[in-house]
Amino acid sequence: MSRRTSVRRFRRAIVAVLALALVAGAIYAIVAVLQRSETLVTERCVAVVGAETHELATDQAANASLISAISVQRGLPPRAASIALATAMQESRLRNINYGDQAGPDSRGLFQQRPSQGWGTEAQVMDPVYATNAFYDGLVKVPGYETMEITQAAQAVQRSAFPRAYAQHEPMGRAFASALTGHSESSLSCELRMPEAAGDPAAVVNELTTAFGTQAATVQGRSVQLEATGTQAWALAHWAVANAKTLAITQVDVAGQTWNREKRDGWQASAAASAGVTITVSAPPT
Repeated sequence: MSRRTSVRRFRRAIVAVLALALVAGAIYAIVAVLQRSETLVTERCVAVVGAETHELATDQAANASLISAISVQRGLPPRAASIALATAMQESRLRNINYGDQAGPDSRGLFQQRPSQGWGTEAQVMDPVYATNAFYDGLVKVPGYETMEITQAAQAVQRSAFPRAYAQHEPMGRAFASALTGHSESSLSCELRMPEAAGDPAAVVNELTTAFGTQAATVQGRSVQLEATGTQAWALAHWAVANAKTLAITQVDVAGQTWNREKRDGWQASAAASAGVTITVSAPPT
């Protein structure tokens, strides 16, 4: 082999190595960009209680948080929230829909309540707060509902044509109710894209008051500080996480733990003050 041929082969080898390095570098750069891309984040909320994990879309989780918060406001046991969540999941997929089905064409709202059956006007049953309270008004009149099977308790209120269908949603109802009433700590987390607009602490206070009733709240800058302990504190904290998407909440601190929207790693131990609950919203875009 001539010296000239060896040089040519060596040059071709160098070119090939450089080309591979460039391709590898480009692939690495593309993967890094994609990993940081907000568009690839699948938004969802998850409740983990014991060995069970249950997932809801963000709008479903927000409705679940309202239903559960109203049970807390009314002083009802967590079982009431479990029954209500399983019922609403079966009736509307936990969405405030403005249509019914063949069996109840005038059914509306989270619980598919029928104006023709005395549940209220169409506008009332389409109001999630009214509809939830109407459901609980019916539930508390059922003797022994706290120890009934969910299907029996739900059917006693709803009078559904498919009473056994509620049972399939019982595990989800228990998991989210336990988290959202504060009885399972650090058990509800949402994976979300970062907000595109600034949050409003006053809006957080308004929505929280609608859900739980008046709370001792102090607004400082972008944060809302709530005086609460124990199960009440965790109910408020989990509610904030479940509503983080619509309220542009970026961080929640409670009992020495933090949920951070940007990190997307669930609840983590924190050096933040452990007293009360602190809810922080996003800053104005720069």
